[in-house]
Amino acid sequence: MGINSMTGFARSEGVALNGVLTWVWELRSVNGKGLDVRLRLPPGLEGVEAPVRRVAANKIARGNLTLNLTINAVGSGSGFRINEDFLDELIELAKRKAGNNAGDIGPANLDGLISVKGVVETADPEPKSETERQARMDAVLEGLEQAIGSLVEARASEGAHLANLLSSQLDQMEGLMSQATSNAAIRPDELKLRVKKQVEALLDASQSLSEDRLAQEAALLATKADVREELDRLTAHIAQGRELMERGSPCGRRLEFLSQEFNREANTLCSKSSDADLTAIGLELKAVIDQFREQIQNVE
Repeated sequence: MGINSMTGFARSEGVALNGVLTWVWELRSVNGKGLDVRLRLPPGLEGVEAPVRRVAANKIARGNLTLNLTINAVGSGSGFRINEDFLDELIELAKRKAGNNAGDIGPANLDGLISVKGVVETADPEPKSETERQARMDAVLEGLEQAIGSLVEARASEGAHLANLLSSQLDQMEGLMSQATSNAAIRPDELKLRVKKQVEALLDASQSLSEDRLAQEAALLATKADVREELDRLTAHIAQGRELMERGSPCGRRLEFLSQEFNREANTLCSKSSDADLTAIGLELKAVIDQFREQIQNVE
């Protein structure tokens, strides 16, 4: 099972009512924290909203999803109509405002009023019966199933590309972890020598330290110098990332949380390191983690 991208586009079209109507579904999805479905339906088809949302929720787990349905009547002439009631209201409003000395506002003209959203509407024919209405709804819902299927395929295809990229970045992290693990600065003998030098520096700076205080300082220095715990946790996080990707989508949110842990351990590694080579490895690791975090923003 693979991961899915949240980015995709799909389109389906067909004919309904024995060729009287044509319909077109256009679906677009982009990144989102959850599932946000936005519908654009022509007048008279409000009844399909609930079924459409159910279909989308059953197929898509995450992303901002826009579904646009267009219906056209075959051979219906101009394909639009004027909402004359709304236009009359605008004309009356323009007359009242003109009579109220509206300052520098110029008089309204018909061209301007017609351009107001809602004055010109798509001329979709009204169904002649409940049977016809239901047939139209069934046709567009069937078309939606096709479009959703195509969208899922598009997101899966993009997800396969993402999976390859993320796996490559995890490989880079593992390579850097291997370099860090083999670094001489984290070997026990090297750590012991470094702590010994730091303790000697403490004694030179203050001869009045008690044995208990000296032991506490030595333990603190040893803890700060040892980055093996951070490397172990990073190794475990990489393994968990691979496991999440193998499970497949939806796993984007879990990968986001995991990337925060990656970043936290890498920051600690850099702050504790007193070796130039180990610090350079930590900085390169942070750069790869940032790339990883950027890519998983698009994982479902």
